[in-house]
Amino acid sequence: MSEHSQAMKGANQALRVGVVGVGYLGRFHAQKYAALPGVTLVAVVDTNADRAAEIAQEAQTTGLTDYRALFGQVDCVSIAVPTQFHHDVARDFLTHDIDVLVEKPLTATAAEGQELVALADRHQRILQVGHLERFNPALRSLTGILTAPRFIECQRVAPFVERGTDVDVVRDLMIHDLDVILSLVRSPVTSIEAFGVPVLTSEPDIANARLRFASGCIANVTASRVALKRERKMRVFQLDTYLVVDYGEHRIRICRREPGAQPGALPNLTFEEREVGGEDALEEEIRAFLQAVRDRSQPVVSGQDGLQALEVAERIVGCLEIP
Repeated sequence: MSEHSQAMKGANQALRVGVVGVGYLGRFHAQKYAALPGVTLVAVVDTNADRAAEIAQEAQTTGLTDYRALFGQVDCVSIAVPTQFHHDVARDFLTHDIDVLVEKPLTATAAEGQELVALADRHQRILQVGHLERFNPALRSLTGILTAPRFIECQRVAPFVERGTDVDVVRDLMIHDLDVILSLVRSPVTSIEAFGVPVLTSEPDIANARLRFASGCIANVTASRVALKRERKMRVFQLDTYLVVDYGEHRIRICRREPGAQPGALPNLTFEEREVGGEDALEEEIRAFLQAVRDRSQPVVSGQDGLQALEVAERIVGCLEIP
């Protein structure tokens, strides 16, 4: 089917969708698809037959245990299986000309990610990566405010949960901030220093990384999955402006130096606080994916974006100093 024919098909009739892996995250994907207009949720898939049946009943669709049963039956899929299976499952759908939204990280290794990105390009398929923070209304409200970041500080900490421990904290939590930072700075990373500590698992559960970019920007990033409370904040410093983004509270704070101060005098500062709630980030992510499928357009978070974040995460893990 030609790209034009696919676009016309997507514009004129419901997209047929499947969800592969309906654990914690996949269940939410199924719920969103089931509620959206212009979408037919053909089936949900999970190797646990009872779980597949439970979520299928919730979403009023069919439950399957073998994702290959979706080949030829769907136009696109969400993949929310454990990270070590991302590559094989996404590869199989892409080679069957089915568009893919895969949860982060893109794959377990950068080499696998490179293969998926090349495969999607070769088959002219949409490959979007589930870096949900890009759809957070707090971050999206910075458009036009952020121009040339010089220093970025990110802190992402959360209480320990078993979910996500198939990878280290860098690829579990820090990768969210790496993707955001890379999308803001848009400059090559020239050097990395990193430190990590395993606490409750065999992999680092808390890590800090300092990234230096060719542009001169510095980013200091901390991620922990052994905190007592959840916190997700980013602070950005650029010429004349300091911003604080609180992802959890959907709030931004802006401090600006006003022009016109006399030489040697203290600067005039203005402070502004904005609440930017009201959007469902996962629904926005899925709507963006479906739009890219219909339009055959570049996803907001492309496979290449996901690969870039994964490559930096892999470099951080590779140079982690662990006591």
